[in-house]
Amino acid sequence: RTPAMRPPRMRPPRMRLLSTRLVVGTLAVVALTTGCTRDISGTARSDPHGPATKVTEDGYGILAGDPEAPIQLELFTEPQCTHCADLQKDFGNEIARYMTQGRLAITYRPLTFLDPEHDSDSGDHGAGHSARVSNALFLAAGPQTSAKVFQLFVEDLWSHQEPGGKGPSDSEIADLARESGVPGDAVEKMKTGTSAVNIADMAEVNFEYLYEVNPLQTGTPTVYDLKRDDTVDIYDDNWLSALMSRA
Repeated sequence: RTPAMRPPRMRPPRMRLLSTRLVVGTLAVVALTTGCTRDISGTARSDPHGPATKVTEDGYGILAGDPEAPIQLELFTEPQCTHCADLQKDFGNEIARYMTQGRLAITYRPLTFLDPEHDSDSGDHGAGHSARVSNALFLAAGPQTSAKVFQLFVEDLWSHQEPGGKGPSDSEIADLARESGVPGDAVEKMKTGTSAVNIADMAEVNFEYLYEVNPLQTGTPTVYDLKRDDTVDIYDDNWLSALMSRA
């Protein structure tokens, strides 16, 4: 595990959003059924590409998968963390499969503590390796990017690490996105280095969330079970299958 080289911070409390999403979803269904309607014949079909992705309500995470999936995880990860790359290599394909099935959703929370301080904090999307990769994740997120495609993009990015180095350029990141199936408009924004999130704020907030869930080991990767309100032992080879057995 790679330790986060930041002192612990106190942060404003946050409320978990799972129950809120369920309430909002229920209200949305009620609103739709009491408004304008149209009769549709035939059998409903699921989206062949599976659930989509979206930026979380706090603005600093990416939810990949069905918001109502039975298994809801939060993954704290650093683009230059070699242990994070191992996690993606060993479990990425399974993660993508469970996401597509609607059984698993992961909220990715990027961190940038392996970037030099002046790189991570220089402007909205920074200049460092981890800052640029993190920004690209937020550019990729949206209703047109499926959770499976997003997961493939994450795997590709983490397999092209250069810890301590410059890492992939904006153009190279865009090429990886295109190969993973990320939509063209997001790819073009990556190529030009368009800012999608304030990296300094993202890094600070996500570190504070990490400190909240695991104050003794603020390292990456850390996987947090949102429903059980506990960290997951990802160094057990069967951790993912054990989680999915509950779905």
